[in-house]
Amino acid sequence: MRLFFSHSPVSAWIRFLLFLSVCAGVLWRGSERMGYNWHWRALGGYFVVRGPDGLYPGPLVQGLVVTLEITLFSLLLSALIGLVVALLRLSPSRLGRWLARGYLEVIRNTPLLVQIFFAYFVMAPILDLGRFTTGVLALSVFEGAYASEIIRGGIISVDKGQWEAAHSLGLGTGLIYRKIVLPQALRKVLAPLASQAVSLLKDSALVSTIAVYELTMQGRTIIAETFLTFEVWFTVAALYLIMALLLSLVADRLERTLTLPGT
Repeated sequence: MRLFFSHSPVSAWIRFLLFLSVCAGVLWRGSERMGYNWHWRALGGYFVVRGPDGLYPGPLVQGLVVTLEITLFSLLLSALIGLVVALLRLSPSRLGRWLARGYLEVIRNTPLLVQIFFAYFVMAPILDLGRFTTGVLALSVFEGAYASEIIRGGIISVDKGQWEAAHSLGLGTGLIYRKIVLPQALRKVLAPLASQAVSLLKDSALVSTIAVYELTMQGRTIIAETFLTFEVWFTVAALYLIMALLLSLVADRLERTLTLPGT
């Protein structure tokens, strides 16, 4: 009983597995009442395809890889955008603060789907961008707005005495950020940035609206061919869940590694 109510990773996984078991039981009972016949075996051919030269990744695996690529590139670019915007908001330049503030207000107060459509139908033809690149840029710009506020909060949380001590040693602003402020801020913002990364992973499904063949788009294509709506969407949801959990575990490990004893 003490293990079940504790906050250890083992108890968290036990509660999660129990929750999945209850959901599976409810789903099974509901399908029996509706008389629905599940066809899970039919999905095997969409994970692995047998060709003349051996086995090849199926549409679901291909979509999974594209989703991971979109998430990785968007995560790196959004972190860079967030850092630049956070520094602009903290800069002494009034123009830089206004530009950063205007960017935040526009991005945070318009839907991501509208931004993706704007990027694809307006900006992509002008800049000659492909669908994958357009999706990555749209996600990066959107998530970068939220990442910037997280990073700015981490920078502000660094004790002012650190700045005063660095200035007294004759260090410049750039060196203070790089050597003193940002390393300390990173440990404080890693957890919220990890949550933002999980949101980015889930938001990546929206690029299917511009025909990027990531996991969600591949699932829609399979449903159109097989009409296995429940099986495909449950499988797609499970894959997203697994990726989100793994991402959270990696972020937790990084946070434990970067956190100094006693801090």
